[in-house]
Amino acid sequence: MRDRLNLSLPTELIGRINELAERKRLARSAIVEAAVGSFLSPDNADLREAAFTRRLDRLTRQLQRIERDVGVTAETLALFVRFWLSITPPLPAEVQAASQAKGRERFEGFVEILGRRLQKGQSFLREIPDDVGDDISSGQSEGEK
Repeated sequence: MRDRLNLSLPTELIGRINELAERKRLARSAIVEAAVGSFLSPDNADLREAAFTRRLDRLTRQLQRIERDVGVTAETLALFVRFWLSITPPLPAEVQAASQAKGRERFEGFVEILGRRLQKGQSFLREIPDDVGDDISSGQSEGEK
């Protein structure tokens, strides 16, 4: 449905509309309709701002996940090192060379398994619930809850 609207425009503007209508072979009402529609629709700056806002929101969520994963990793490493240091007795000098060789062998096996898991897209951090990161960032441990 179309409705008629009578309006007054400056002579110069009407001249520009007439020139454009002749050049593009369009009706003057089509030109005015397009101009009013463009004026009433969100402009490119608004669209860009909305796109930036969505992108920033997504980056914020990604950064929060990274922060959580780093916190889980640091806490896991710290707990492991503390446990390992507390239960591992020093080795006598005569077995240290053999123990170091066995340690290198075991480490190579660890790296191989880690590589396979990463190639398959498996991640230990993805197995941990999201709320664990909240406890780490607030400084709570399992025993403090």
